[in-house]
Amino acid sequence: MTRHIVVLGAGTAGTMLVNELRRRLDDTWAITVVDRDDEHPYQLGFLFVPFGGPTDGLVRSRHAFVHDGVELVLEAVDRVDAAAREVLLLDGRLLPYDYLVIASGSCLRPDQTPGMLGDEWRRTIFDFYTLDGAKALAEALRGFRGGRLVVHVTDLPIKCPVAPLEFTFLADDWLRRHRLRDSTSLTFVTPLDGAFTKPIASERLGSMLVDRDVAVEADFLVEHVDGRTLVSYDGREVPFDLLVTVPVHMGAEFVTRSGLGDELGFVRVDRHTLQSTADPRIFAVGDAADIPTSKAGSVAHFSVDVLVDNLVELAAGRPMTHSFDGHANCFVESGDRKALLLDFNYETEPLPGTFPAPYVGPMSLLKETRANHLGKLAFRWVYWNVLLPGRPMPLSPTMSMAGKKDPATTS
Repeated sequence: MTRHIVVLGAGTAGTMLVNELRRRLDDTWAITVVDRDDEHPYQLGFLFVPFGGPTDGLVRSRHAFVHDGVELVLEAVDRVDAAAREVLLLDGRLLPYDYLVIASGSCLRPDQTPGMLGDEWRRTIFDFYTLDGAKALAEALRGFRGGRLVVHVTDLPIKCPVAPLEFTFLADDWLRRHRLRDSTSLTFVTPLDGAFTKPIASERLGSMLVDRDVAVEADFLVEHVDGRTLVSYDGREVPFDLLVTVPVHMGAEFVTRSGLGDELGFVRVDRHTLQSTADPRIFAVGDAADIPTSKAGSVAHFSVDVLVDNLVELAAGRPMTHSFDGHANCFVESGDRKALLLDFNYETEPLPGTFPAPYVGPMSLLKETRANHLGKLAFRWVYWNVLLPGRPMPLSPTMSMAGKKDPATTS
């Protein structure tokens, strides 16, 4: 008898998951992945587009990366009927499942902030988390002659939490190279009390903002946008001539309709097994899950590895034995063709040192280097040719302390 695993979402997490599962499960298991379109974006590349980076090859066909033996269904999801173990698609089709994985990612919702989608949208207010937004911002920067440039995070969680900082550092570099920095005030506006969520990294990244003469407006919870002014709930105002914003992120609407999500539509799961708290046959991975770590491609990669092992065990009738520790690592572009690298998990914040090997690296943690920048650029090839196809990578999903220097234990 054929059994079914259905995956909702053919983005980074969903594509890796089905490809790895197809290699590990026999033909008694049918694997189906569902997405609403056939466009797979390389979202990391959007960061460079406003500064003249290439747009070619940033979007490819989902079909090209889903292995033979996996059915790709292109249709939107209406809802999940957990009691019946069925997924209802908008065209009326029903997909039965034995196990369901929600990998539907997160979406930008500028409509959730009053005034953000007003007359200034894509005139003086831009995003770079979409390809269209990044292209429009590139055009705006080409015509920018100085003034008040504000980089703004509406609220957390967001995809790639370091991306707004990266944009700020790259904007500072771009303005200097175009002789516009002296005529531009650059401000970073964040709902956090500092530059980042983790204290050691926040101090390091915050000092980099100070060194670049970037003003920081912290603890700023935007209530609305009034023309060319951000207005916070406590009455503070930040005027701008050009606003680069990261809008509210929310989960897929079908998650809310199905009663599986939190107030933002992210699936409530056990943070170690990724199993839904509402139904033991449902899991969530990648940005769709409400786990307390970064919504980043590295988290999708490491958590998929753990989830595949657990699903293989369940498929064989055994209990799950693998646990995800929240492992994340992120390159942080800092301008001048340099970058930092952060490596952390649920319990351990980013620490200085070397990665992945002690002493030899070749990557440095919490330190700006050219090698880190080249590593980020090289990741584009790795993404398309190794990560998405589900090929093995020499990195454990569990974070290692090898090469790290813990300030608590060193002088």
